[in-house]
Amino acid sequence: MTELRGRIVRLRDPAEGDIPDLARMREHPELHHRWRGGDDKVAAVREDMAEDGSVGLVIEVDDRVVGWIQYSEELEPDYKHASIDIYVDADVHGVGIGTDAIRTLARHLFEDHGHHRIEIDPAADNEAAIACYTKVGFRPVGILRQSERDNDGTWHDALMMDMLASELTP
Repeated sequence: MTELRGRIVRLRDPAEGDIPDLARMREHPELHHRWRGGDDKVAAVREDMAEDGSVGLVIEVDDRVVGWIQYSEELEPDYKHASIDIYVDADVHGVGIGTDAIRTLARHLFEDHGHHRIEIDPAADNEAAIACYTKVGFRPVGILRQSERDNDGTWHDALMMDMLASELTP
């Protein structure tokens, strides 16, 4: 069982009972726009939980499910690194939950998994996410042009960001 503790968050393995809360979060227009998955959000959450090559964790604050964070790893020694993705309940945006969750997972990936670099690639127009990731220590690397399809079928750019272990903020 995985459990990681940050200053305000607890990251833990997902359970069947988390699905309704996570699906509800993804119904919010802001999250629906950023996290695709069609109209069936329960199916989309189940797909996230079962995604091959990815490890997902529920974000909790005071025993309340407030989001999802996942990572994947490239384990080839010459290219070893990890990547992170996250969403947080729109009702609790702006209070440091995402920052703490990312910092907590990044520390785990650096210290326990031996990674020296982590990537994250928010939508290039997602200013709040970019500000959050910058607080943790991520730096812009470049634009991934038309790298992801939106729910409406159009393509958008992503901002590739990365962070070295020595750049993680306390």
